Amino acid sequence: MHAFPFALSGLRRSLSSRTIGTALISSALLLGGCASIAPDTGSSTASESVKRTYHERIDLAGRLSVQYQQNGKDEFLHGSFTWKQDDKRSDIALLSPLGQIIATIAITPSGASLTESGKAPRTADDVDALVAQTLGWPLPIAGLRQWLQGFATDKDSQAFVAGNNGDRITTRDGWQLAYANWQTDAAGNRYAKRLDLSHQTNQAGKVEIRIVIDNWQPR
Repeated sequence: MHAFPFALSGLRRSLSSRTIGTALISSALLLGGCASIAPDTGSSTASESVKRTYHERIDLAGRLSVQYQQNGKDEFLHGSFTWKQDDKRSDIALLSPLGQIIATIAITPSGASLTESGKAPRTADDVDALVAQTLGWPLPIAGLRQWLQGFATDKDSQAFVAGNNGDRITTRDGWQLAYANWQTDAAGNRYAKRLDLSHQTNQAGKVEIRIVIDNWQPR
């Protein structure tokens, strides 16, 4: 398994054919598109007894691992992230295993930007398109803003609220989510400790992502 390299040039070599392969993985934890995305509050198709509060303002930190295919071969990578979100902006820092910042991503109402260390920012109106173009494989940034907090919309466009170990859903854009573990913080907030994602893609074969949340702090 590859670690996040200390330079994004090395990252391209070890993780993908694109310049920023690894860094953007953490951006997965950002909202998608330009505007703030709030969870669907319609009727829930699963875990209907779960009562969960969506936190527009929240700080997260954790680890992730990714498996995808490149040139017919399985590739693996891992790293860590921090994520600060409010109702108007999200900021992600992507870190090596030793804590060096490799790249940052910002989402505002005017668009998305991705900045590699020592390079000019890349910008786009659509953060998902920016990520896919840079990584060379898809990463569901738009959905993760909801999914990390246990909200989703299923393939039938029905709202879903997770809250139990083993809760699963296929989203309307084809991602399969599995909430493997949950944890309760000192304030009594119950949150997803581990979330597994998978999707069969034309771009990079079967993409599998595991996210572990180590720190969860609503504001």
